[in-house]
Amino acid sequence: MGKRSKKSKTATLYDSDDDDSQSSSSTAMSELTIAQGPYTEETDGANDNLDACLVALYEKRGTTRENALSTIVDSFRIKLQHQFVANKCITLLHQCLNSFKKGSTKEIHLASLAIGLLSVTAGCEDGKAQEILEESFTPLSLALKSGSDSLKVSSILDCLAILTFIGGVNEEETERSMQIMWQFIKPKLGPNNVVASKPTPATLTAAISAWAFLLSTMNEFKLNSKDWQESISHFSTLLEKDDRALRMAAGEAVALIFEIGQLVKFRNDETNSGDEINKPTEGYIQIQGLRGKITNQVRDLSTEAGGKGSAKKDLNSQRNLFRDVLEFLEDGYPPEISFKVGGDTLSVSSWSKVIQLNFCRRFLAGGFAKHMQDNEVLHAVFGFTPKGKNQSGSNQEQLTEDQKKLMKIQNSVVSKARTQFLNKQRVLSQGKKGGHFSVGPMDEEA
Repeated sequence: MGKRSKKSKTATLYDSDDDDSQSSSSTAMSELTIAQGPYTEETDGANDNLDACLVALYEKRGTTRENALSTIVDSFRIKLQHQFVANKCITLLHQCLNSFKKGSTKEIHLASLAIGLLSVTAGCEDGKAQEILEESFTPLSLALKSGSDSLKVSSILDCLAILTFIGGVNEEETERSMQIMWQFIKPKLGPNNVVASKPTPATLTAAISAWAFLLSTMNEFKLNSKDWQESISHFSTLLEKDDRALRMAAGEAVALIFEIGQLVKFRNDETNSGDEINKPTEGYIQIQGLRGKITNQVRDLSTEAGGKGSAKKDLNSQRNLFRDVLEFLEDGYPPEISFKVGGDTLSVSSWSKVIQLNFCRRFLAGGFAKHMQDNEVLHAVFGFTPKGKNQSGSNQEQLTEDQKKLMKIQNSVVSKARTQFLNKQRVLSQGKKGGHFSVGPMDEEA
């Protein structure tokens, strides 16, 4: 393993919209400040209109439902709507699910966002997130079969990923969702499969992102080298594709696989006996060969020259990503990211957390800062506690009695959500250590 510089290394938030001046450097940690976005609680009036928006979802006119869903999405992004979720969670869920039956692509896109945000807000409190996942799984699966529009499919895959991440309580639920995503990553077309036609690069990129997001929760499970060999080989093929976003998603997935399944685990996966106890298995040797091939591919992508019409920003993002992947594959150093959220610093230092962070930032968009500061589930996920966070509030003496009561209710809700999410992660962790998570056999179901 190579010797790493004593200076802190910066990894780019690879899907970031920030300009080139905020990209990686070899000398300082990134201090990217996440802004609140275009909405603020002071200027937004949507929070007072959620009930009206819910009523509007019953209207026959599609544009009326679209406008209502747009307002709901904005409201849930800029503020944690705990009181509304406590009273109207399942009613809103069912109306959003109805949009998958009769809505336009735009309506389905907005409904997918709304359901995902509903789960993020509900957290694990009183089993609401699990109920949202169970109520949504079949309608989402059917919607994926009913069309091939890239925006529609990508939105549903994102929704399924976030619902499973928050509401899945066991390995089987996570595997069930990952199997659906894998059918888009390596499709076998046919009437019995989810994928009705060949996925577009954008759909394939979304499927890989969603699949990796869920894989990132599976940290210590037993790996089977035969199952993973086919998956790694397929991602190696995707690294050769023309679409840059697709290559970057495949690169992150490969890095995550090798982070979770270190070669020593692959080596010990198949049992040898007697004098062969320390002899590398055939599966281990084959995966080592694939790792060498992928390392060469990653090296080329980390120095790729820009072609005609190639956006400089996109090219820099690719180079930064694959430099980090290359350093990880060659020297074992994971990416390190540190950036500002309000006045606090959020730091992550593994491929698992980088992938989770990028997915949450993209899904929450302009509401990421608000949720990162106030959402206890995200605090649990990233081990983040805002330094200035004081549940009682420094200006509590200025609040009315009703406001104090509401704050007490909200604090109770988020505290329960944090505790129950952490308990869920412990259950999954215990299952992972003794179980086996299958990936390859997904391809064989026809």
